[in-house]
Parts: sequence; C-alpha cells; structure tokens
Amino acid sequence: MTQPPSHNAKAFARPIVLGIETSCDETAAAIVAAGKTVLAHRVLSQIDDHAEFGGVVPEIAARQHISHLDHLLDALMKDADLTFEELDAVAATTGPGLVGGLMVGVMTAKAIAKATGKPFVSVNHLEGHALTVRLADDVPFPYLLLLVSGGHCQILSVTGVGSYRRLGTTIDDAAGEAFDKTAKLLGLGYPGGPAVEAAAREGDAERFTLPKPMVGKPGCDFSFSGLKTAVRRLAEDCVAHEGVLTHKDRADICAAFQKTLAACLVDRLTRAIALFREEAGSGELPFVVAGGVAANSYLRGELEALASRENLKFFAPPMALCTDNGAMIAWAGLERFTLDPTINDMDISVRPRWPLDGDAKPMVGKGKKGAKA
Repeated sequence: MTQPPSHNAKAFARPIVLGIETSCDETAAAIVAAGKTVLAHRVLSQIDDHAEFGGVVPEIAARQHISHLDHLLDALMKDADLTFEELDAVAATTGPGLVGGLMVGVMTAKAIAKATGKPFVSVNHLEGHALTVRLADDVPFPYLLLLVSGGHCQILSVTGVGSYRRLGTTIDDAAGEAFDKTAKLLGLGYPGGPAVEAAAREGDAERFTLPKPMVGKPGCDFSFSGLKTAVRRLAEDCVAHEGVLTHKDRADICAAFQKTLAACLVDRLTRAIALFREEAGSGELPFVVAGGVAANSYLRGELEALASRENLKFFAPPMALCTDNGAMIAWAGLERFTLDPTINDMDISVRPRWPLDGDAKPMVGKGKKGAKA
C-alpha cells in the first residue's frame, strides 16, 4: 500500500473510488486509486461515546454518524485534492452491521453517486476485511482466510472477489466478543481487546488453566462462550480466596485467556488447512488473517508460527487497516468495479445480516448468528 507523494491526486491511475464505512462505531471514509494507492483516509472513533455503557449503543452510533459523516467527507476530499465529480465510483458498507449506521453511510453514498452520475457499489463489510490484505500486499487467489473480529469469527477459502466458501464459524460468541466480555468481567474497561492484551503482557499465562472449547473435535467451528464463563468463575474464585481481585490476578487471567483463545484458533485452523489444501493443492499457499482481532500482537505471533509449520505464507493487513476503516471498503469497491465497470447497485438496500458464503448451511441454536451475520 503506497501513500501519495503530494496532494495532486489527479495524476494517479484510475479507477478512483470513495469508500464509506458506518457499520458500527467508527465513522470512516477513504479514497483509493488503482495501483494500491490510498489518496486520503480518515477515521473518527466513537469509543468515548460508548465507553460508559461498556459496549456499542446502536442509537448513539447512528446519531454520531449523522453528526460527523458530512464533515469527515469534506475534510477527506480536501486531503485528496479531489472533487466528487472526479471520482469513478462511490462505495459504502451495505451490511452486515447496525441498521441505523448502515443507512447513514449508504444513503450518503447514494446521494453523492446520484448527484454526480457515478455508480454506487454495495460492499459487504466482511468482504472489505477479506480483501484488505490485497491493498497492502500482492496476495493471489486462492487463499485461506481467518476473519476474526468483534462480531465475526470465520475461516473461509477465498477463490476470488465475491467467491467464498466457509470452512468454519463460531457457534456462539466471536473471538473479539469474548475479549470484550472478558475485559468487562475483569473491570478493564472498553474497548476490551486492547485492554486484555495490555494486561496479558504483565501476566503469567501458566498460573491458571482454562478450558479449550471444541479443541480436538471434528470440523473447524469455534466456540468461545464457555471460555468466557470460565473466566468469570475464575475471577469469582480469586475474590472468594483473597477478598479482592488483584492487579496480578487480572493480568494472569488475561494472559491465560489470551493463550487459550490462541490455542483454540490454532487447533481449528490446523483442520481447516487440511481442507483448504484438498482444493488448492500443495506448496506455499497464502494464509491471511484479517479483522480487528488481527491487531493483537500475541495472536499474530501464534498464527504466524502456525503458518510456518504448515508451509503457508502468512499475510495480515497493517495494524491501522485491521479495525473498521474506509480504505477496506474503497478497495473492495474498486476490486468489484474493476471486474465490472457497468456495476451500479442503487437499488440495493442495507442488509444487517449478510453472510459471505450464502450457500453455507445454517447453524443451530446460537450458531445462527455465526452463519448469517
């Protein structure tokens, strides 16, 4: 991924695509040009607006998108030294996500497209994560993808833009959700992922033993609900014995939790790698990790080590592109537009639930979330 040497964006290769991301609690937009060039990139976090509630409040998120998106886009266009008329296409996250936020981004993108006569490109938020690595590196198809974030935990075989086969998914909580809930249980604040990772650096991962849900079982599906419950019971035991949950207790629990979750990911992925090789062949195939949890340094290290053992070439987006951002939406839109320059998704509505693999069998019980979202 290259950055422009100046604000003279008009000199860059086409197409040039604006991407808008408002599916959750980041108001984000970016402009990306052919040649993997990010002309401008802005993200406005809502962490402070949701911190007191310990999680994202959908109505607050939507209102913040409404309040800030127009101003963010004005600043973005100035950063890129472009007018809306000079774009080739406008892309926005159409789903999955919080319906209020999705509507803000999609309606804004459609308005820009309509006013300028440019095509509107509907982008699946998960596809944005799935393809981001191709903005940063020359990653060929097919590749094995671990998409791991606050709301999603899936293993997919990626054979092309719009072509995904799900090999495994969570049957309950996503990995990022488990991080957030663990942080909340331990009083570490919000967002939970960075807080748990920071505490774990000071902890002894060997002091406590936690269960490893699904490890050793057939298939490639995940489960993290039991791990979260075990953390709660462990914290309660510490309080019962010591009268208080100490700083060391928190750090050691976080270290054990992080190590255990990584072990679960590695076990499920080891099975998925065997399935992926059956269809993709032998040799040094690409293995991609994407999504917000991919920003966790410890998990990256464990997954990179797995790739080395399995003769896979490891890829992950830059840290700044792991969490929700506009560049991944602009890039996914650019990839789709490049394949079909006649595309125009003006008639497509927001989809709060939108699986990447629409042919995957529905899960049972709580797993319906993992199958559809």
